[in-house]
Amino acid sequence: MEVDAALSAAHEQGYDLVEVAPMARPPVVRIMDYGKYKFEMAKQARLAKKKQHVIQIKEVKYRPGIEEHDFETKTRHARRFLSDGNKVKVTLMFRGRQIAHPELGKAVVDRVAASLTDVAKIETDARLEGKALTMILTPK
Repeated sequence: MEVDAALSAAHEQGYDLVEVAPMARPPVVRIMDYGKYKFEMAKQARLAKKKQHVIQIKEVKYRPGIEEHDFETKTRHARRFLSDGNKVKVTLMFRGRQIAHPELGKAVVDRVAASLTDVAKIETDARLEGKALTMILTPK
């Protein structure tokens, strides 16, 4: 169909002439309501975005000399984050001369991993980054 004839046919019906495949020979066009089409595509995109779950990394900070109650509280928070489907970054902060004994911090981080084995697996093992020992846990 000629371009002028297609344009006049689309205009008579009250629709738009939309080019679908510009690289084809001859180019392929469609008569449709372009505003309605754009609205439907935006609506589908909104629905798809609503259904997706974005995984966040939540951070729980510990210290080498942490007491039992504080340890249990922070570990309970980490367990809740994991059950919500988020990753947890376990950070153990060393202060001052505590860095001289990284094995004490490693013991705390291993204890966290051991207490969360039923809901999490280790994505990144504990490693020292400056004055912090970090480990990342993911939900099972």
